[in-house]
Amino acid sequence: MTPLLIIPEVFGVSIEVYFILLILGATTYFFWRWLFKKFISDDKSRKVATLTATIFSTPLIYIAIVMLWIMNMAYYPAADFDKQKWQKDIEKRYELTDDLIDNEVLIGKTMHQVQKLLGDDYQESGKDRWSYYLGTKPGLFGMDPDYLDIDFKNGRVVHVAQHTS
Repeated sequence: MTPLLIIPEVFGVSIEVYFILLILGATTYFFWRWLFKKFISDDKSRKVATLTATIFSTPLIYIAIVMLWIMNMAYYPAADFDKQKWQKDIEKRYELTDDLIDNEVLIGKTMHQVQKLLGDDYQESGKDRWSYYLGTKPGLFGMDPDYLDIDFKNGRVVHVAQHTS
């Protein structure tokens, strides 16, 4: 089966990237031309400076835009642990886990205390490990759900960690 739209690649980069760079480069060129017109009086020097600044700044601006987009995709608000929010919104539990882990809220608690705090919707992975479903953390490749793993020794929490399945 032949795809309806084939996007060609040049030097391993999709053609739409070149169009984005072209548009971004044209905008950048006019900005540098306007700026250098104020400071460089010689026409030839101004053209060389404008072209040089455009060639070097356009890819940097493109990379900055892509990085901001990636960081925005991976952002999620972290919040202090709240028992009601934990039990109410199961798909966004990942927002509360940083507080649980960083402040060692569960360390030293008994199995009964953990169950009372987090609920009984855990999965047992052996007799000394519980896993709580946290939902799927937003991110560029965030497709798999996250889990909070709680390790017990002698009936008390000794380690808490988060992982993606």
